[in-house]
Amino acid sequence: METTPDMAGGLASAAAARLIDLLATDGWAAIKASVLSLWRHSHPERVEAELAEARGELVQATQAGDSVALQGLLVAEWQARLARLIAARPDITDELRALLLDVPRDAGSTGQQATASMTLEAQVSGGGDAYMAGRDMTITKGGAG
Repeated sequence: METTPDMAGGLASAAAARLIDLLATDGWAAIKASVLSLWRHSHPERVEAELAEARGELVQATQAGDSVALQGLLVAEWQARLARLIAARPDITDELRALLLDVPRDAGSTGQQATASMTLEAQVSGGGDAYMAGRDMTITKGGAG
């Protein structure tokens, strides 16, 4: 399958975001070798050192409670790196897609598994309204009048 520049940019963006999501978690081990294999023909040892440095910075920022800005910067940095790699080696796009799909969704967990169950029930009488949501909800009724 041919990858257009827009598709390559989207793939690089998604991969960078997933990589940084996993960088400071237990899920890091699940993706590190795969990420390094993308650069197997072009200085994987340098990429490994840069990933380790980014991981160290992010772990430190996370512990300090100030990781949001750094995460954004790291995503942008790795998105650019991945986009350049795709441009130089378009043959890796399938490998990169597989990398994103093969990493378990819970790979970023910290050893705790969250489970939730929700039951919603409403009984309305007399022409009333019931609004229920498992998460966010916005209700706009009528207009200013």
